[in-house]
Amino acid sequence: MSQDEKLTTSARTGIGRRSFINTAAIASLAGVVACTEKPGNAAAPAAPAPTAGGHDAGNGTHLKPGELDTYYGLWSGGHNGDMRVLGLPSGREIHRIPCFVPDALVGWGITNESKKVMGTKADGSLKYTVGDTHHTHASYKDGNYDGRYAFINDKINARIARIRLDYFVCDKITELPNVQGFHGIFPDKADPVDPKINYTTRVFCGGEFAIPVPNTGTDDGSKYRSLFSCVDAESMEVRWQVMIDGNCDLVATSYDGKLAATNQYNVENGVHYEDMMSAERDACLFFNVARIEQAVKDGKFKTYGDSKVPVVDGSHDANKDPKTALTAYVTVPKNPHGVNASPDAKYFICAGKLSPTGTVIELAKVLDWFDGKLEKLDSAIVAEVELGLGPLHTAFDGRGNAYTTLFLDSQVVKWNVEAAIKFHAGDKSAKYVVDRLDVQYQPGHLNASQSETRAADGKYLAVGCKFSKDRFLPVGPLHPENEQLIDISGEKMVLLADHPVRGEPHDFIIFKRDLVRPKQVYTLEEFPLAIKDPKESGVFRNGKKVTVKLTSQAPAFSMREFKLKKGDEVTLILTNLDKVEDLSHGIAIPKYNVQFVVNPLETASVNFVADKPGVFWLYCTNFCHALHLEMRTRMVVEA
Repeated sequence: MSQDEKLTTSARTGIGRRSFINTAAIASLAGVVACTEKPGNAAAPAAPAPTAGGHDAGNGTHLKPGELDTYYGLWSGGHNGDMRVLGLPSGREIHRIPCFVPDALVGWGITNESKKVMGTKADGSLKYTVGDTHHTHASYKDGNYDGRYAFINDKINARIARIRLDYFVCDKITELPNVQGFHGIFPDKADPVDPKINYTTRVFCGGEFAIPVPNTGTDDGSKYRSLFSCVDAESMEVRWQVMIDGNCDLVATSYDGKLAATNQYNVENGVHYEDMMSAERDACLFFNVARIEQAVKDGKFKTYGDSKVPVVDGSHDANKDPKTALTAYVTVPKNPHGVNASPDAKYFICAGKLSPTGTVIELAKVLDWFDGKLEKLDSAIVAEVELGLGPLHTAFDGRGNAYTTLFLDSQVVKWNVEAAIKFHAGDKSAKYVVDRLDVQYQPGHLNASQSETRAADGKYLAVGCKFSKDRFLPVGPLHPENEQLIDISGEKMVLLADHPVRGEPHDFIIFKRDLVRPKQVYTLEEFPLAIKDPKESGVFRNGKKVTVKLTSQAPAFSMREFKLKKGDEVTLILTNLDKVEDLSHGIAIPKYNVQFVVNPLETASVNFVADKPGVFWLYCTNFCHALHLEMRTRMVVEA
């Protein structure tokens, strides 16, 4: 069957390509492996990519020398514990922002300043040296990104990091109490308490794994709970938490700031995978933000363990009366993975994963239920339509169309939301599936340019495929993942490019470049330890505690040499006094495990014990000048 024939037979329901694995066969999904996308040992080639929307697969992503990308992309870095910065449509990686894991390039986790952000033990060593970043989102103003902050989660250690987008650096990290498997994350888009505040003041965080609360070593299943957390966007302190029935997965927020939500794939609160698949319907759980904050103000909360964070009760039993309820559980089919907000501010969409369906929930009706105007909460569901096998995440083009990844079908399906609502209401002539595109292979997250903003522009769609198989040169057993760029400006989706990426990245956002104004040079006054003049350099001793003050200006450090004594407890402070864009310096100390970078007008410091006598050449590690190799200073440690 040709691709056009496939589209014709599936145009109405979107299920013609394959019949759905019915409910009786769900348990066998544990044995469904990555090779489900095509029969046989070899994966089939990608569908041809015809010209569409002003792009073609040959040159749609090519930029001429010196030409800049039109979009930024902020990508999770997976097990690298960082955030990647891409330019689109080229797909070029521009930068990596270290957050949760040490980074040898810039000295993240080496300098005192970065260790303070990351968190240390009593002995000064890092509290954690591993991370797992999944979801990245940016702060909002008036329904669009405002260029202030980005946020990213560490699933392993329940940490949230904030990125300053003026310098593209991580400046704060917070660990969530009583949470494991911190997965979904989303900033609010407005403040529901004060309608004049149309910018992000909070970030919402979903706890995926239920654990005993408090988790003190007693394995009591009746005490297993998940917590939904709210973090202050400015102070980065945890403001409150909600204890819920079931778990959290992904997170979404409404444009009016009134609602936050998480999809739940384990309402059963099962501890084994078969238990997590026993219910035919799970839930999209809504949080009434203003009511929760009022309950906290009124003292209607508890605290658990060592945490002083207020925890309110979001369980079914405590929230039966809509007019006082803090939470609302809308049932959706089975084991959903993903909840996303449409740019028109009307709907949240959940995809079923173990059901072939996408569920459209009208937010106005959820608010009606909270106000006592809607008798049945599930009446907020205005569409539940078949999309294909293994639907996961959904993006939007701002023209009324949604794009959902189909993990088992290895496809992206384009479908029209209003047509789906008509079909669900009984108009079986409504053709809601617009297009399908094979991707390679097993797609997970996707996002479109400006997708979850009011300025969604429907230009590009990126999709992260968990398996690359035959797409790139083989490099042994560990394959890269495959991130594909798709043109969505026309009626048909057009595959433009493949990009290999080291695993395991997850989510990302794409936004127009003019929404941020990055600074190219630091402000000296931002650093309390800044050495503002080379004449301030020197060795300053207080017994065994020694401070070494040093500046760099290409092609020299401010001191040609300095002397220490064996056993000195040293703090080395380095300020880069160069004011020229792109003129960064690094410094390395052989045998002392020290290397870090200072950008123009930046200051950083390290602590070490001078326990090795001898002569040590400290040298600049970032090429900065024709005399870069000569840019050195001697550290003499006297026995």
